[in-house]
Amino acid sequence: MKIDQDVIEAKLDIIERNLAFLDEFKGMDYEEFCGSYKNVQSAKYSLLELIECCIGMASHIIAVRGMGRAEEYREMFYLLGERGVIEKALAERLGDMAGFRNLLVHRYGDVDNTIVLEMIGSELEDVVEFERAVVQFMEYEAGR
Repeated sequence: MKIDQDVIEAKLDIIERNLAFLDEFKGMDYEEFCGSYKNVQSAKYSLLELIECCIGMASHIIAVRGMGRAEEYREMFYLLGERGVIEKALAERLGDMAGFRNLLVHRYGDVDNTIVLEMIGSELEDVVEFERAVVQFMEYEAGR
């Protein structure tokens, strides 16, 4: 079975749109960010959507390549790290992002907006690194 390039590319497009949108918040201070309910809610949803896309790509690669089974979203990234698709340190950081996704979905009342703003300012590079690794993996797979 082959990895569906259309599935991966669609998710990469969604990630790129969300990264561009979230870039608007990078220069904001806490008061400016939290002073607008629209800012906070749209940033949270964009983070959720891009994390979901990363999870979806990880799930697709793992399933198609028969890399094992993950009980939790964070474990998907660990499997990719163990199989050399991504660096293990990146797998750990993306696992933390998957944990944050669970907070956004299940414990949304407990989300600290300071952490949301910090993630936007410092942790989105992990998503970019993941994108690059997936593209490299796809190129490797196409050449096999």
